[in-house]
Amino acid sequence: MSPSSPNPGTNQSWGGRFSEPTDAFVERFTASVDFDQRLALHDIQGSIAHATMLARVGVLTDEERDAIIAGLGEVRGEIESGAFEWSVALEDVHMNIEARLTDKIGITGKKLHTGRSRNDQVATDIRLFLRDEIDVVGAELARLREGLITLADREADTIMPGFTHLQTAQPVTFGHHLLAWQEMLARDHERLLDCRRRVNVMPLGAAALAGTTYPIDRHVTAELLGFERPAENSLDAVSDRDFAIEFTAFASILLMHLSRMSEELVLWTSAQFDFIDLPDRFCTGSSIMPQKKNPDVPELVRGKTGRVYGHLIGLLTLMKSQPLAYNKDNQEDKEPLFDSLDTVKGCLRAFADMVPAIEPNKASMAEAARRGFSTATDLADYLVRKGVAFRDAHEIVGQSVAFGLKKHKDLSEMSLEELRQFSDTIEADVFEVLTLEGSVAARNHIGGTAPDQVRAAAQRARDALATLTGQA
Repeated sequence: MSPSSPNPGTNQSWGGRFSEPTDAFVERFTASVDFDQRLALHDIQGSIAHATMLARVGVLTDEERDAIIAGLGEVRGEIESGAFEWSVALEDVHMNIEARLTDKIGITGKKLHTGRSRNDQVATDIRLFLRDEIDVVGAELARLREGLITLADREADTIMPGFTHLQTAQPVTFGHHLLAWQEMLARDHERLLDCRRRVNVMPLGAAALAGTTYPIDRHVTAELLGFERPAENSLDAVSDRDFAIEFTAFASILLMHLSRMSEELVLWTSAQFDFIDLPDRFCTGSSIMPQKKNPDVPELVRGKTGRVYGHLIGLLTLMKSQPLAYNKDNQEDKEPLFDSLDTVKGCLRAFADMVPAIEPNKASMAEAARRGFSTATDLADYLVRKGVAFRDAHEIVGQSVAFGLKKHKDLSEMSLEELRQFSDTIEADVFEVLTLEGSVAARNHIGGTAPDQVRAAAQRARDALATLTGQA
């Protein structure tokens, strides 16, 4: 064996400096191909752009470029058909594809890696992959928002109790409550698109850490791959994964919002609330209690929230002590990112399918709003408009509520004489504000729960969504 030949059994992509093959366990332990093969099509996309750029600057001939691109096309076909044979011995998705390309087109395949490293290659692949996945997530998020807006518009007049501390507070409309959810998701959508802008920066050309001596044109490659621009600093380009952390932070906030929605859906479907009905296709039964209809979809979404939180903490911890530039630690970035993506897409799809099918039980909602003295604040506001100081009005209403509790009467069920025993300022027109309809209609300002305001807010939300998604 000549001194320049790698030891038999060592990795052919880097084994020239090694005198013995990698331990079998270490080979399996350090390999990433079992999970990073998910990046395969984006790896080929990046390689085609890289080869095109190398030919344009004269590092490859046009014939070499064409052979590489044709060979990569064949490899892509094998991967898409499931015929590709992945090898742990080749460590990762990059070397598996390069080795198969070389099998197909010979030594020209080995020229593809000129002017790049697996460090900038994988960073580019992840960004390409995540950019496409963000677009899928954004489409599902838009579908969920549209469903919420449509349902809110339809239920703009449906009265339900609003809560603080899970105690009846004031009457609102179901449409108004749904639009509160929509506002949460609107902010999440903006965060997602902000994240996409920072993902859309190209590391390719940073090579291992310091750039390359070849006359590459990174702007050409960035344009071919649809990136906004090349990364400014080669050290940073290959070593940071803050874009993956940012996506997982978005995912955590989104799942927090979906979990809050889930909690309310679970409560509302219970016999104790009986506010809504979910179609059977989104629920399951009990193996022992035949009467049960369990809201499993919102319960499972609520449970999956902790899973995504864990991935965020894992990625933050992964990065917190790494010196510049690339370290093998970063191999651990993919599985939490992939699982976060899968979890978010599944949860959004379930909610986008389920939410438009929610059926409110309007009678139960209205009855619940009538309990708990939900128009007490309206009576206080009425007294203030009659010239009573707010603190005095608060005391008067508190006494009225205490009386109602003893007599088992809501404020709206009391007679004028019963109300006037607490203040002779109260007159017959008080009943206009003590009804549920009068209470919600009185909040007739932007952001209020009046039905006309809810319908107007739904239209503004629909217009904003169309602008955000480029459909305006």
